[in-house]
Amino acid sequence: MKLLVSACLLGACCRYDGASREHPLAKKLAERYPLIPVCPEQLGGLPTPRPPAERRGERVVTQSGDDVTERYRRGAEETLRLCRMLDCEAAVLKERSPSCGAGTVYDGTFSGVLASGDGVTAALLRDGGIPVYGESQIEKLLK
Repeated sequence: MKLLVSACLLGACCRYDGASREHPLAKKLAERYPLIPVCPEQLGGLPTPRPPAERRGERVVTQSGDDVTERYRRGAEETLRLCRMLDCEAAVLKERSPSCGAGTVYDGTFSGVLASGDGVTAALLRDGGIPVYGESQIEKLLK
């Protein structure tokens, strides 16, 4: 089974702040599965680093109020296209991200409050029939 994986979890410095969030189990995941790294935000044309953004309903806005929804949608569409083209059967995504968040995202107030919901990419992948796992679920894939 091939997995699509948020590139920041594999150590790529592509997060909004230019950092990575390499997951301690990423190497074990790579030993078990072929991994396809992606950063939907970069695929959507956003720079790195970039202003922090959060979901507000169906929109994605930066802390200063700029609406960046279309770039997030474009990145999600490109991610789904790559997922299908490369025959990935599931995705492991960065939790809480407005793009990749699976099940929980920041609530759009930039106050650190979490809300139920998916990021733009996670939602599009799920709608496309791709199982989506957050990084806290990597252990399930290693059993």
